[in-house]
Amino acid sequence: MPLTISPSSTSIISQRPNLSFFKNTGPAFIKLPKSNNNGNVGSGGLVIFASNGANNRQALEVVFEPFEEVKKELLLVPTEPNASLARQKYTDESVAAINEQINVEYNVSYVYHAMYAYFDRDNVALKGFAKFFKESSAEERGHAEKLMEYQNKRGGRVKLQSMLMPCSEFDHAEKGNALHAMELALALEKLNNEKLLNLHKIANENNDVHLVDYIESEYLNEQVESIRKISEYVAQLRRIGPGHGVWHFDQMLLNDTAGVAA
Repeated sequence: MPLTISPSSTSIISQRPNLSFFKNTGPAFIKLPKSNNNGNVGSGGLVIFASNGANNRQALEVVFEPFEEVKKELLLVPTEPNASLARQKYTDESVAAINEQINVEYNVSYVYHAMYAYFDRDNVALKGFAKFFKESSAEERGHAEKLMEYQNKRGGRVKLQSMLMPCSEFDHAEKGNALHAMELALALEKLNNEKLLNLHKIANENNDVHLVDYIESEYLNEQVESIRKISEYVAQLRRIGPGHGVWHFDQMLLNDTAGVAA
């Protein structure tokens, strides 16, 4: 029932407006015409409509209580001096997988560095190939360093592992040194991609959304591009065969004009 301070409540209630738009908004105060001494409606009256108590309580429900909910997180903050304070939802399996990928990137970089040294020899003297593999080595080493930074950012611990000594000779009786080395580079890039996909799988299994996004945005697309580029190099070297054509290809590598995707 509406409450009214008008002398003639019946005449005011009969002219009550549609108040559906005030639903769940608390008490409604509607100004209506004031009645005169004859009971007729004049100006300046006021009608008060009481609000629904249940709706009021719903509107005032607290959804987030920070000082209560933070208590459980506070208990998880480590107190040990060697424990990471930043680590959250970062499993030991993910930490180990990142360390393994760091080792993969360093090993690939090591092999590329050996290729650079081989093609830079005075009796091989393919400066374009030397430049390509030197840059490839630096790129893979950069990938390893980015993963180390990520490991520290998430609160993991970087553990560097041993690396095998790479081959130092890349000549091949049938294929020649250039094609043999480029085919080896293609195999390394595909192997690296397999390792990254395995890391992505581990992140998915552990519901580590941030690691999944990091691998996808920083590594996978670049790896596919590298595989495509080196595949084109292999195809072109197979077409020209060993001999004078290799020297021309080397000059294109030296001047950054080799291949469609170079």
